[in-house]
Amino acid sequence: MDIEDWRRKIDDLDRKLVELLSERARAAVAIGRLKRDTNLPIYEPDRERTVFANVQEANPGPLAGRDLVRIYERIIDVMRNVQKEEIVPKTETPDADTEFDSEVND
Repeated sequence: MDIEDWRRKIDDLDRKLVELLSERARAAVAIGRLKRDTNLPIYEPDRERTVFANVQEANPGPLAGRDLVRIYERIIDVMRNVQKEEIVPKTETPDADTEFDSEVND
């Protein structure tokens, strides 16, 4: 294979990674809803340690275990933010004008 073949392979793998990360995010959203409904904390360090151990155990290389953990630290950080967005209700903006509109001059 030449460099263009390898790049096409990487592009294909990236599309698959995006699909899997999106699926993981959907699972994180579902977990976020369950956490909200049962008043569980978003941050669970024991669960994160379990995830890190699982991915290191499944790692055939050539990535070093520490590098894989660094990647998963970032993935988990993003997924935690997804859960926060799911748990914390978004503030609603009022439809009607208020006395604090820019047209009001004090």
